[in-house]
Amino acid sequence: KVVAGYALQQKLGSGSFATVYKGVRLSQTPTNVAETVAIKAITRTSEKLTKKVLQNLEIEISILRTYRHPNIVCLHDVQKTARHFYLILEYCAGGDLQGLIRRRKTGRLSEGLTRRLMRDLSAGLKFLWGQELIHRDIKPQNLLLTSGLPLDEKFGLKIADFGFARHLQTTSLAETLCGSPLYMAPEILQHHRYDAKADLWSVGTVLFEMICGRPPFNGENHIDLLRNIQRKAVRLPPDVRVSKECVNLLRLLLNRNP
Repeated sequence: KVVAGYALQQKLGSGSFATVYKGVRLSQTPTNVAETVAIKAITRTSEKLTKKVLQNLEIEISILRTYRHPNIVCLHDVQKTARHFYLILEYCAGGDLQGLIRRRKTGRLSEGLTRRLMRDLSAGLKFLWGQELIHRDIKPQNLLLTSGLPLDEKFGLKIADFGFARHLQTTSLAETLCGSPLYMAPEILQHHRYDAKADLWSVGTVLFEMICGRPPFNGENHIDLLRNIQRKAVRLPPDVRVSKECVNLLRLLLNRNP
């Protein structure tokens, strides 16, 4: 199958209403476009494609069309057909951060690698907050890597999946529940008003998972999870050895009352 001058190849992943494929440029396609891309295919006839999901899709497209940054996944093109929406996105050969953590023998990342990834993540978020945007769904599955290990100069992290992102001016939207509960700030779980600081909590949960191999809190459901966040102290497993700076950063990020 061909989409926007690209031949669809293997499936890279799928979500509740979208499937992502690798796309390779056909010989007759102009050479000024990327050689390899990720194509996010959304079926228009899917029952899961509610009005809300469509609205999120339009917001994601408009954000990615408007803003460019080295640590934010790039949108090359959008194609709409009678049956599908296609987002032609930058291809990140290293997969997502969750996969990287799970592929490690220890099930966790070294502090050196974690520091490098955190630098990229904070650069991307600093840029977004400068545009008064909150992402609202920072989690390992939405953080993509430009290449696999071993590290080369091109290795970097890019923030993806902007379906829940919003401008801070639209604060009424900033009170809706969104994102993935395990990485969600307590103020979102409690339906309190929140701002860009909610992304910082999510960054803390991602940092914890990189060095420990699992999220800091879990629960059977939202209520159970929130109870655990409110009652349990964040403790690093005894065999995790990291610097004092790393521990302090975790404390600052996983702050229940920002």
